[in-house]
Amino acid sequence: MIHVSHLFRVAVLSCIMAASTNAQAMNHDYKDALSKAILFFEGQRSGKLPSTQRVKWRGDSALSDGESKNVSLSGGYYDAGDNVKFTWPMAFTISLLSWAAIEYPEQFNSASQLGYLRSEIRWGSDFILKAHVSSTKLYTQVGDGNKDHACWERPEDMDTPRTVTEINTNSPGTEVAAESAAALAAASIVFKGVDSNYSSKLLKHSKSLFKFGDKYQGSYQGSCPFYCSYSGYHVKLLS
Repeated sequence: MIHVSHLFRVAVLSCIMAASTNAQAMNHDYKDALSKAILFFEGQRSGKLPSTQRVKWRGDSALSDGESKNVSLSGGYYDAGDNVKFTWPMAFTISLLSWAAIEYPEQFNSASQLGYLRSEIRWGSDFILKAHVSSTKLYTQVGDGNKDHACWERPEDMDTPRTVTEINTNSPGTEVAAESAAALAAASIVFKGVDSNYSSKLLKHSKSLFKFGDKYQGSYQGSCPFYCSYSGYHVKLLS
């Protein structure tokens, strides 16, 4: 998901650059490129899909995620081409999408993509809200990465284990908690003038997650070997 986010950044910056130059002379349709970059996220959606879903070949999937922990963890985004959901890179993605919406609303609106962008931000934010089940617990992964990567299949048909991992007071992961806090804080800005109640809810969870990560400091190792922390968690608390 992190790699996809970087591609999205390139698409956004290209669109912004095109808006300040002669796009017709360049003979490239940057609005179309931007719309496809946002549309990609609909293909990565997990859970019960809405009637507004534009990617019709993607169906409902992983509707029972979280049942082993007696919690609903359906929704969110699958990772980089597999059927695992990792909260850490998903949070990074939501942070990036949110700041794109905050910094370039006019450009997205001129391309008729601002509403779609907000929908993608909300889809990921909703999952983080679900995963943050208490002030000291955040679910960080759904799916077994090793077994999932050994079987290439559509999420609608997958039969690999939907293993759930978490961070808590005994098994901290400051990086994930802080990144999730940053994602929800940025998303709260996006929705402040659109849905004030939702914005307030995002900010409330953001503050709780940051407090959790700061109080119970410890480097995250829960999703290794796929997303490990090599540089430590202090930078996440500072940023």
